[in-house]
Amino acid sequence: MTDAVVITRPKAQAQALAHQVAQLGREVVLLPLLEIFPLDDQCALIATLADLRRYALVAFVSPNAIDAAFAHIPAWPPEVTVAVLGEGSRAALAAHGIDPSNTTIISPKDPSRSDSENLLQTLDLASLAGKEVLIVRGESGRELMADGLRAAGARVTTVAAYRRSVPPMSAPLREQLQRLLDTQNDWIITSSEALRGLFALVNALGNPEYVAKLQQQRMIVPHARIAETASGLGITQLTLCGSGDERLLAALQSRP
Repeated sequence: MTDAVVITRPKAQAQALAHQVAQLGREVVLLPLLEIFPLDDQCALIATLADLRRYALVAFVSPNAIDAAFAHIPAWPPEVTVAVLGEGSRAALAAHGIDPSNTTIISPKDPSRSDSENLLQTLDLASLAGKEVLIVRGESGRELMADGLRAAGARVTTVAAYRRSVPPMSAPLREQLQRLLDTQNDWIITSSEALRGLFALVNALGNPEYVAKLQQQRMIVPHARIAETASGLGITQLTLCGSGDERLLAALQSRP
């Protein structure tokens, strides 16, 4: 029997990739490792997004940030530059009608390093000195991008657009994890936070053998930072493929 492909993205973002994996003839298992929720109080988000033209640059940290923000954006001002971290965010922008034909979109040049550090290296930081920059993100997140922009002289505003959490352990989730770990599968991991959450869930199973089995699973990751997290957690079979679903699919097909 062909090993399954475990897709760990939030449910709303997993369907398109799941369909493409199924077209390869592979069994697909959806295991969302992060649950995405709207903010209880969206007043600050709505107020911030009401005056986008004041910003020289708006940076979205994830597809979730894009989807949550565009629920409150009737029309994007084309003169405002957008910065994103990876191909998934470019696809999310395109779903809202934003693409290079109508908006300047900046992202890291190296698809394997789709992170804040490389976005800062790609941006013309000198041109942002003294200008307003907005970062749209989840309720929590790294400060590196904001700190780097402020160090370059930009006036940075951050606003939360959503909240996320690892799903709580439940009887069905416990059974699913045990079943998956009792076989060898390909796991697509697109978030360091999700990977750490997966290890926390497996530790909660209460059997160290399952942690060892998780460390021996085959994992495909799009970013070097996730690969570093995986290596630190003891993953032994790791493929770094670069950002974008086409690279994830190519990595799956190249497996022996």
